[in-house]
Amino acid sequence: MSDVNATTADGGEAMIAERTVTDWWSTAVSEIHPGEIRLRGYPVEELIGRVTFAEQIWLMLRGELPTPVQGRLLEAALVAAVDHGPQAPSIAAARMAATCGVGLNSAVATGAGLLGDVHGGAGQQCMEVLERVTGGEEASAIVAEYRGRRAYIPGFGHRFHPRDPRRDPLLALVREAVDAGEVPGRALEAGLALEAALAEGRDRPVPMNIDGATAIIYAELGFPSQLGRGLFVLSRSVGILAHAWEETENGARIKGPLPRPLLAGYHGPPERRLDRDA
Repeated sequence: MSDVNATTADGGEAMIAERTVTDWWSTAVSEIHPGEIRLRGYPVEELIGRVTFAEQIWLMLRGELPTPVQGRLLEAALVAAVDHGPQAPSIAAARMAATCGVGLNSAVATGAGLLGDVHGGAGQQCMEVLERVTGGEEASAIVAEYRGRRAYIPGFGHRFHPRDPRRDPLLALVREAVDAGEVPGRALEAGLALEAALAEGRDRPVPMNIDGATAIIYAELGFPSQLGRGLFVLSRSVGILAHAWEETENGARIKGPLPRPLLAGYHGPPERRLDRDA
């Protein structure tokens, strides 16, 4: 091990072991040397063309490659959540940013930066509720708790879809994985129990939405809830990128939230004059 020079507090020089310096950014994720790139120990040239992007995401986050079923479930969840139209705030903001002449990276960052607790956080929040059910709490008691404070249970119901078209295919894949013994099925049971409890006493059910379905997948795959949100952001960034690029290609300039002939409504004081000498 070699040594490197370092300046001491009094301005002198001291010799510090190289490892003391390099360990400042020590990581188990990647190892880089001239002509060599290893990701979680695998030479990158062995991964290229042989693993899917979803498998690569799993490897980078978890340290090992997933089983084929695990990789398929992760990929299905990522594919399902890529986009929900330009009316979504994150995508609308990215499109507006793109018309302001910023780079594509800034437009994507603008959209992704809007994904927080209110817009984009329901998946993580649903995973936390699922953990309560799998931990022994009754689904009906949790539903009663949320109703008591007039709150929505994250991951259920949709302001636009009577039944989210992404629910059934995602849950079918989870059921297949449970039957194959690849995932335990506890999060799936918890989600269905919450769905059933929400339907009690109602004329129409409150089916699970994309956040609930992907929360079940990420929970079944053993991801912590914080990574559930991170994976959603990663997925939705694909749609944000596509919309930002489309808007860039359209050539519009400074595109606001309303068509140009329309102006935002106003509900302040009527026109008035300043009662003051010039």
